[in-house]
Formats: sequence, C-alpha cells, structure tokens
Amino acid sequence: MPYIPHTDLDIEEMLLAIKARSVDDLFRTIPEELRLKKPLNLPTGLSEQELVAEMKKLGDKNATVDDHISFIGAGAYNHYIPSVVNHTLLRSEFYTSYTPYQPEISQGTLQAIFEYQTLICQLTGMDVANASMYEGASATAEAILMARRINNRKKVVVSSALHPEYREVVRTYLKTQQVTIEEIMHCTEAGTTLPEAVERHIDEETSCLVIQQPNFFGCLEDLKALGELAHKNGAVFIVVISEPISLGLLNPPGELGADIVIGEGQSLGNSLSFGGPYLGFFATREKYMRQMPGRLVGETTDKDGNRGFILTLSTREQHIRREKATSNICTNEGLCALASTVYMCMLGKKGMMELARLNLSKAEYLKKALQGINGVNLAFNAPTFNEFVIEVDMETEELLKGLSDKGIWGGVSLKRFYPHLNRHILLCATEMNRKEDMDKFVQWFLYF
Repeated sequence: MPYIPHTDLDIEEMLLAIKARSVDDLFRTIPEELRLKKPLNLPTGLSEQELVAEMKKLGDKNATVDDHISFIGAGAYNHYIPSVVNHTLLRSEFYTSYTPYQPEISQGTLQAIFEYQTLICQLTGMDVANASMYEGASATAEAILMARRINNRKKVVVSSALHPEYREVVRTYLKTQQVTIEEIMHCTEAGTTLPEAVERHIDEETSCLVIQQPNFFGCLEDLKALGELAHKNGAVFIVVISEPISLGLLNPPGELGADIVIGEGQSLGNSLSFGGPYLGFFATREKYMRQMPGRLVGETTDKDGNRGFILTLSTREQHIRREKATSNICTNEGLCALASTVYMCMLGKKGMMELARLNLSKAEYLKKALQGINGVNLAFNAPTFNEFVIEVDMETEELLKGLSDKGIWGGVSLKRFYPHLNRHILLCATEMNRKEDMDKFVQWFLYF
C-alpha cells in the first residue's frame, strides 16, 4: 500500500502542466556533481499494518511515568489530567482551528483564550494576562526584555535559584542586548535567595530582579521582602512560577509586589510528553500592559450591544513595524492554553487548594521518611512545596542508576547544574506518588 499517491499517470500530467520533459528537468539548476547517482539506502516500503507494528515496537522502547515510579520534577511535573480535558481538546472546533485573526468566525476560540487569560490573572493576582507563550523559559526572557522597555536600564539581577535552563535561555536572549546579567548566590543553609545579597547588587542601573517561587530547590522565597528591595531602586520585580499548582496554597505574587508574573503552565492539564509542547503564561500590571509581548484577547460589544471577543494589543511583527514589535516569537498556544482552561475550571478554587495541599503533604511525608536514614540529610531548611533537596554520602549518578534499575526514577542530580552540590538530589512528590511507592523508595535507600 503506497503512501505517496503519485502514479505514473499523475507524474506525466504534472510534467505536462509545467512543460517539463522529465522529473530530472526539475533539478537542472542543481550541479551534476551534487546529485545522487544511486537510490537511497532505504528499506523497502511497509504496508500500513506493518508500519503500525514497527512504530509500536519503537514506541515501546520509551520509558514513561506510566511504567516507572517517578520522583522527578525540576520544572516538569507529573500530575493527573482528568479525561474531560482531552475530550474537550479533541472537539474538531478546537483542534483544527488556527489563530483567530478573523473574529467574526472565531468567537469560540477567542472566548476560550479570554477565559484562559482571566484564570491566569486570578491565579497570579495580576491585572492582565496575554494569550500565552511557548514555555516558561522563553517567557522569562521575554519578561526581562519587557522590563528593559519599561525603564531602559542595562543591568539584570537574577537569583541562582532560578531554574538553570531558564537562566541559560535568558543569557541567549540577552547576548546581543548590551545587558549585564548578575547572578545572586542562594543561601546554602536555607536554599533561598539572600536579601542582603540582593541589596548589594541592586542599584539605580538595575532594570529588574528575577526570582522563582518556589525556587529550583523547591524552597519558598520571601517575595514581599525581595520585591520591596527591587522597588526601592525603581527596578521591575519579576516572579517566575514553574509549578503553578503551588498557587493553590501560596499567596498570589501580585499580592506580594510582583510587577510581572510568568511561568510554565505544563502542570495545568498538559502532559509531560517527553518535553513538549508546553505552555508559557505571562501576566502583568495594567500600567505595563502595552509593553507586554504576545497576543491579547479583549472583550467588546458589537453594534447591537452583543458581547464579543477580538485580538487586541497584538504587537507582533505580523501586526506592526518590526522596530515597534514587543516580540517576534510568541504564540497563543491554543490547545495547550485550552487544556489549562478546562483543567482549572474543572478543579475550581477549592479543588486547586485541595490538590496543592495533597502535593505538599506527599512531599512532607517523603521528606520526613528520608530524614530518618543514615547517610541521607535534608540539604536546606527553608519551607518547601512539593520538591526538596537531599544530600547523600555517595555518588549521585551511582545511586540514581541503581534506582532506575529497580524501576524508580529517583530525582535529579544537582551536580549537572551546580558543581558544588555534587552529592545532592532534587526530589519531587505529587498526587501521582502513592504512599506504597514512597515507602518502596525509602526501603530501597535502607538496603543500598
């Protein structure tokens, strides 16, 4: 069963239409010495049945959280996704729709995005949110560029407890921007950003201060105090949220002084999917709205007074001269944003709070159980959400390899990102980690 539907007759008719004598005529502009002189070394074609079997065979080689006990977090979190989320996404009105440039035929899509923006504002405590970004890392970099548009300053202060990969993306974005990036070391005892270090770094040349909450180690930062230090020097205070389920318990950053709140929305109804597609969210205060990158869906009324929705303040290169565009790589991430909208609506305020409490209690149970084992110590003493760091008395790679052989993904070695934390492991527990699985994990430590 061939997959390419071009029969010899099809090819002949197409060549006739373009007035070419042969397929080789199509490639006359390519020098003879660069052309392939023999057939590609490819296996013979497969029937659909054979191809499906082959793809399944290859797919079975993938290791997933469905067949492992996983304690990996670090910006990608294993949460249960209610079936209603995918059933909504599979409606043809949504999964076949494109960016809603024509509001008269896109009201459903526009309303869904508007609801998403509203929910993000409620979650973060901010005034306005855009129609989403690609993922948390680029949203962080875009927030810094936005801060520079606000105050035109050339220094960026970033906590070293911000996700290392987010910091790498930030450095890439700012490489040609003539910007100085200063990283503040976290407190080795608490695992949080040192306010006194922030005070030493921030001055009148500082454009913004960037803090993650909870930070990369799962520790809770004092956002109110850090925000006051930023504002004292006229800097924009940016808060990054890589685990938005935490906002079911924590005060919204908008209530603690944040000027821009961005982050990763994967936890909100989007699967791990081997790293993507993910969902960046972006919210800010109303006074900074015109500097915000990306698309924004607004509510309006038509000539008859009926409620309607339309794209507004979409200052991208498609809509405005390049030098005035706030961003040239952003998107409405339609299906991912819709998944988050359905997920948050299904949970509701109380459901989000209950889920956050469950995540907190699971992590605290695991933390307490591990603290009773010789050779295992809690690395930091600050309060945490669903992640925490342990220090072990052996090589972390050896330990994690042994766990993996037992069907357990035992967290993330911090040696990769922080060489001085060469015996430290970042662990995460969510509602998906059963008590018996955590007990199995702890028992394995006892006999290793």
